[in-house]
Amino acid sequence: MSHEIIEKNIGLMAVLILVVISVGGLVQIVPLMFKATIVDPAPGVEVYSPLELAGRDVYVREGCYGCHSQQIRPFRSETERYGHYSVAGEFVYDRPFQWGSKRTGPDLARVGGKYSDDWHYLHMVDPRAVVPDSNMPAYPWLEQRMVNPEKLQRHMRALQRLGDPYTDEMIAAAADELVGKTELDAVVAYLQGLGQDWTGQDERAVAAGASR
Repeated sequence: MSHEIIEKNIGLMAVLILVVISVGGLVQIVPLMFKATIVDPAPGVEVYSPLELAGRDVYVREGCYGCHSQQIRPFRSETERYGHYSVAGEFVYDRPFQWGSKRTGPDLARVGGKYSDDWHYLHMVDPRAVVPDSNMPAYPWLEQRMVNPEKLQRHMRALQRLGDPYTDEMIAAAADELVGKTELDAVVAYLQGLGQDWTGQDERAVAAGASR
C-alpha cells in the first residue's frame, strides 16, 4: 500500500529519489576525500611551473582534451603503448583533470620527453609536417600570442587558496619567468612535463606510493 502511495504522488517520489541519490553519492564521494592516495601528491609530483601552468591553460582553452586523454588504464594494451598506468596521486594539482576516454589522438599522460621541443613546435604549427596522416588541426596563432603574466599570477593565487603549494615568492617571480614567452612556448613546456615525474620509477615504487 505504501509503495502504491509513493507511485501516485509524483512530488513525494521526486523527493525520495533525490534522497536516495544524495545518500548514494555521499557514500561514494566522502571516503575519497579523506583517502591519502587521492588528496596527497604521489612521490616526485610537484605543482606546475608558471610556464607549464600557462601552457595547461592554453591546452584547456583550445579543447585539446576533446581528442587526447591523460589517463592510462591498467591494461597491457595501454601500458605497452603509453607507459605505466596512471595513479591518482599524479593529478592532485590538476584542476580540472584531463582524464577521459575519447582518443582521436593518442593519450598524452607520458608524452613528456618522448619528442624534442622542435618536434612539438612543428607539430603544433603544422601537424602533417611530422605526422603525414594526422587529422589534428594546426595552431599557428599560438606562435603570435604572448602569455599574459598578470592573468597567470591571478590563476596561481587562486590555486594557492585552494591548497596548491605556491608561495608568494613564486607568484611574484612568475612575471619575470614569462617575459617574452609565447603561448606556443607554454604549451610545449606543459607537454614536455607530462609524465616526467614518473620517469625511471619502477612498478614497485609506484605501487608503494599508491598504497600510502
